[in-house]
Order: sequence, then structure tokens, then C-alpha cells
Amino acid sequence: MAAEPLPIDVVSDVVCPWCFIGKRRLEAAIASLPEIPVAVRWRPFQLDPSVPPGGLDRDEYMQKKFGSLGSLDAAHERLTALGRAEGAPYRFDLIRRNPNTIDAHRVVRWAADAGQEAEIVERLFTDYFVNGRDVGDHQILADAAESVGLDRATTLTRLASPHDRAAVEAEIAAAQRIGVTGVPCFIIARKYGVMGAQTADVLANAIRQAAAELSTAA
Repeated sequence: MAAEPLPIDVVSDVVCPWCFIGKRRLEAAIASLPEIPVAVRWRPFQLDPSVPPGGLDRDEYMQKKFGSLGSLDAAHERLTALGRAEGAPYRFDLIRRNPNTIDAHRVVRWAADAGQEAEIVERLFTDYFVNGRDVGDHQILADAAESVGLDRATTLTRLASPHDRAAVEAEIAAAQRIGVTGVPCFIIARKYGVMGAQTADVLANAIRQAAAELSTAA
């Protein structure tokens, strides 16, 4: 019998730059371990749940949060360099809105039901960090959903309703209850946690160790 895929739950927010890098590093880790089948699921988190449904002007939000836009330059430069090396080509200069991400997480949930979770997560990261699109806007979310095969009209109808909002909020609350305070957080085999955008080697070692322990227990 083939081994059951090792579950990896990634707690993440689509507006978290470290989560985009974490996605790339997880992909590299998985590619380095072809002998270990895995099943990746993306779990919701909100970096800032106080952002209103319509989002906020990005510059105003960042200035209020960090004191000045200039203080972000060094962080953006570092992230841009890291992203370039990891295949995440950030364009922070294109971002104009800081969105509330509940609706984006709802779309990820629907795409997961259709077997297109990895594709929608990639699309949303790219929309926000590479193309500067507002991933809180329903039309842009519908574009993303349609690009991975979901029906656009159905997506817009769902977004206009409370469909699955409570389920997403419950998942976020569950992550907080188990101690997730920052993202990305990788939960391997539902019991081993790796916090932060660790290197591909660190993630690969954690996956290898979890798989070995499960194999021994079996």
C-alpha cells in the first residue's frame, strides 16, 4: 500500500510577505523529498483583523502603523532581495490598498473544495505582491477564482453573502487557540509546528523527521 500523504497545514495570510517567501521555501523543501508524499492545506489567518471591509489606503495605513514610510524602505529592500532569490518578485511600489483578507480566505476555501487550493493561493499572492491588485475587492477575487476554474458569477454571489465567513473566522480563532500568533506557521502531521519563513532545508528536515516518527509509530 502506498504511504498516506503527510499532512502539512500552512497558517497564512495573503497580505503577509513572509508567507509568500514561506510558500516558495516549502515548495523547495517538498521538491527535495520526492520519496515523502505530502498533502498541503492552506489555513486562514489575519495579520490585522481591524482593517475594515473596504480596506485602507496603503500609505496611510503603513504610516500610522510604523510612524513613517521611510522606516519601511530597509524592510522592503530586504524582502525584495530575498523574494528575488526565492522566486517571489515583490513590487511593493504597486500596492495601493491594504485590504481586509476575510473574503480572500473565503475564496481560498472554495477553491480548495474544487481541488484548486494551491493555484488560488499562488494567484492571490501574485495579484497582491507582484501586480499590486486589491485582494479585498470582490471583482479582483472573482477574477482570481475564474482563473482557477471557479464560476465567476457564483463566486460574486457568495462574496456578497455571509457564505463561509463564520467557518473562516472559526479557523482563525482555532489557530490562535493553539498558539499561532504570527505567520507563516507550518503544522506538520498535525502535531509538529515550524514558525516563520524558515529555510527550505529547515522545512525539509522537519518534514523528514515527522515522516520518520510516523513511520516508526506505525
